[in-house]
Amino acid sequence: MGLLDSILGRSKPVRPDLDRLFALPAAALTLQAGTGYVPTGAGSVCFAGVEGGAFTQLKEEVRELLDVDKRDAGSRVAFTQDAYGYTWLAAHRPADDLVALVNDLHAVNTLLEEAGFGPHLLCSLTAFRDTGAAHDLALVYLYKRGTFYPFAPRSDGSENRDNTLELQVRALLAGDLAMEPELERWFPVWGAPGLGGT
Repeated sequence: MGLLDSILGRSKPVRPDLDRLFALPAAALTLQAGTGYVPTGAGSVCFAGVEGGAFTQLKEEVRELLDVDKRDAGSRVAFTQDAYGYTWLAAHRPADDLVALVNDLHAVNTLLEEAGFGPHLLCSLTAFRDTGAAHDLALVYLYKRGTFYPFAPRSDGSENRDNTLELQVRALLAGDLAMEPELERWFPVWGAPGLGGT
């Protein structure tokens, strides 16, 4: 960054650091101890506006990559599109194998990035559930920021968030994950695969 950028208040964009995803299993232990939320085995990667033959081929490569071990009946992958036009790749693993799920999410992000679709990547998320009350929570990784934030939709079916829980989770996981400091970047991910039974 140059002197002029400093004077004008401009900063270099944060480079994506996909290896930060590998901190999720340790953070999940902290989350469970502090709140009772446990992994559901669901995770997803969201990206925007990708179409064409190259992407169709890439989708097949992703399916082959994630379903390479046919012995693992708990491994599933699916592509969906939400109401806003974003594409979601949903991956599922057994709930007690968050390490495998994180490896899947990292592999998908890396494959998309290496195929030139990096600018289209938005976020990745892992889903958690409070087994006592069946409330969902997601830890969302912002690709372009290299940070995480919690997303806690209310279980009443409305598009409302549990802001108190989100702030509690941010404080709890601050030592485990690079938490997004700007709350206005904590975008809602309504209808994301793996949340609310989807």
